[in-house]
Amino acid sequence: MKKTFILILFLTYSLSSNAHIEHYNKLNKIEMEILRDGEVVGYNYYFFKRDGNKTIVTNQIKFAIKLFGATIFEIEGYGKEKYINNKLISFNSKTLQNDKEKYVNLKFSKEINKFNIQGSSYSGVGSTNNVIGNWWNHKILQSNSQISPISGSIKKQIVKFVGKEKIELYGTTYEVDHFKLTSKDMSLPKDKRLNFDIWFDKKNSLILKVTYSRLGNWEYRVKNFK
Repeated sequence: MKKTFILILFLTYSLSSNAHIEHYNKLNKIEMEILRDGEVVGYNYYFFKRDGNKTIVTNQIKFAIKLFGATIFEIEGYGKEKYINNKLISFNSKTLQNDKEKYVNLKFSKEINKFNIQGSSYSGVGSTNNVIGNWWNHKILQSNSQISPISGSIKKQIVKFVGKEKIELYGTTYEVDHFKLTSKDMSLPKDKRLNFDIWFDKKNSLILKVTYSRLGNWEYRVKNFK
């Protein structure tokens, strides 16, 4: 019975992955707050624009950690994903992390049917099965690997279904599916590993909350979407 349930769940998510952009046709904006140890430290916003068969998703992120009034860690970045007929055609980002510049320039190549990636941590090609590791896109729960939206590095991942739960965010209760996303290669240094808990609202096709621990307990949670 358990194996049957897992198979049904896998097929449900797999079949929906090919049309994942269509799930966001009515969305214009997703606003996420970023918290560290229970304190709001920044934001992560996603904006959607459409023109015929083309969809543009832009991402703005900014947060800062202060200690005794002094900023000890901060990130500010901007990214842009371009889709045509639901397929990722390009992704570009620039991020300033503690005054260090990071970037990704990705383009789909028809000739080799792969992504050409030029990033601050990786330059080369990548399979089109990779997904950009941004939290607006629930396809991250269906992929075996993701591309860092900050540096372009590719990491293989394992996604496990934890269970169905109810969570409350800003006075609204949601029925969600809880997933655990981890690196496939556990020999990676701890600060390079993927290790996230993710709560997905199937009704709205939204990742509502993400948590992880790294120099504190972090939480990304949807405050508003429209």
